[in-house]
Amino acid sequence: MFDRATAERMLTDVFAPWVQDLNLSVASLDKEGAVLRMRFSEKLCRDNGVICGQALMSLADTAMVFAVSSAAGAYRPMTTVDQTMHFLRPVNFDVMADARIVRIGRTTSFGRVSLSSAVDRRPVGMVSSAYAML
Repeated sequence: MFDRATAERMLTDVFAPWVQDLNLSVASLDKEGAVLRMRFSEKLCRDNGVICGQALMSLADTAMVFAVSSAAGAYRPMTTVDQTMHFLRPVNFDVMADARIVRIGRTTSFGRVSLSSAVDRRPVGMVSSAYAML
């Protein structure tokens, strides 16, 4: 069973230390996906005080790993084969990543992630991605 406790352990057991530095937390899990929160930190910002695109892309990518795992009922190793992100506006506060499954296949899975401000829920970015299931 893939529950919140399993997901929280996965944050430290599966992901690289620099992903752990994003200070992510699991907000919710269900059969359709997962919601993660990335807390604002100056360490994630560019010189103008907004969260850099690389951190937002990493948040979306990590959220999809949780979404696929939640939908499948367990973590299974996977690797990103495609990720397209549209940056909608700059953000300088906590960000929510709502990752939803489009299709889970035997060898490939697809999903979409909506990034929004945790403060006012306004859209920050939208992402589509594909994963090779290992």
